Amino acid sequence: MKNRYPVPPMNQLLTLFKGSTIFYKMDLCGAYNLLRIKEGDEHLTAFRAKYGGYEYLVMPFGFTNDPSSFKNIVKDIFEDFLDIFVVVYLDDIMVFSSSEGEHFKHVASVLQRLRDSNLFAKASKCVFHASSVEYLGYVV
Repeated sequence: MKNRYPVPPMNQLLTLFKGSTIFYKMDLCGAYNLLRIKEGDEHLTAFRAKYGGYEYLVMPFGFTNDPSSFKNIVKDIFEDFLDIFVVVYLDDIMVFSSSEGEHFKHVASVLQRLRDSNLFAKASKCVFHASSVEYLGYVV
């Protein structure tokens, strides 16, 4: 069964950044591959290859419910930060603040939540302490 997940309109996301002067953008590393398939449902991912049959233990890319399953997990992790100083779009996370002191606290809080959840940002795709950054095709 499809688990539908509404994608927030871009203009709604962009208005959240109003008044912010410092940004931190990150992309989660192998995000979907960190989701364990529900125990007992592995057979639903079965496939046959040249040397035998296989089943996924973690969510592979391309499954119908990947985005909504991942969005639900990230929503649970950052629920009290969302739309206040964090925006999450699938595996892209933006931390936005209006002052340096506030920004360091926000970034530390987000990184701690990621660490506690065993999620990691890909360093090569992170943009730290920027006054302007490209996010989802827009420059903010």
